[in-house]
Amino acid sequence: MYLMLILCHFDCKSTIFFVHMQVFYYFCGQINIKMNIFEYIEQHTSPENDVLKQITRSTHLEVINPRMLSGHIQGRVLSMLSQMIHPKHILELGTFTGYSALCLAEGLADNGKLITIEHNDEMEDSIRRNLSLSPLGERIQLVIADAKEWLSQSQESFDLVFIDADKKEYCDYLDLILPRLRPGGWILADNTLWDGHIIDPDYDKDKQTVGLRAFNDKVAQDERLEKVILPLRDGLTIIRLMH
Repeated sequence: MYLMLILCHFDCKSTIFFVHMQVFYYFCGQINIKMNIFEYIEQHTSPENDVLKQITRSTHLEVINPRMLSGHIQGRVLSMLSQMIHPKHILELGTFTGYSALCLAEGLADNGKLITIEHNDEMEDSIRRNLSLSPLGERIQLVIADAKEWLSQSQESFDLVFIDADKKEYCDYLDLILPRLRPGGWILADNTLWDGHIIDPDYDKDKQTVGLRAFNDKVAQDERLEKVILPLRDGLTIIRLMH
């Protein structure tokens, strides 16, 4: 009887261990699939040019949070969307190291220009150096300023706006951008899924998550706007002002 209890105990432990290992292997497999899919996408997407590769390398070497860089896939998406729209005037909120600005500038119309706003003045030298690596840098105007303050004072109008600045301020940015957006104009808003936090109740008190949720709701409820959220990296929302 005692031996049977020992064997039963051993079998229970073995079963639990087996289940845990199966779960572990399952998640490892899922991670591996995702990594393989990402590699597949990269291999079947137009490559970055040498300037963008150089900016990627220097960003990873010099900047504390290089993950903020748009990167290869999103950069090609920004470039392709810009080339489809063929805008004359582009506004970018949040320059970081200049990667996304150069991607967006690839679609500029003849005599077009891109204005990019960066709040962190410590990034200025790096941004100017990176922009100078490309002929497109001559068509990009860097402004070191608070985005809301600049928008409040500017009289510029735009065909395409890329929002990638302070997530808490996205709603305010939208209110300030819409009067300056030409009818039929486009807004691209980055990080709108926020690494999944957007639907995670554990982040209900996180100010950036709350700000992004409010922005997503505001966009969804505005009947003047066509919109779609793409599950690209951290979420990219494409918005068109219909009238």
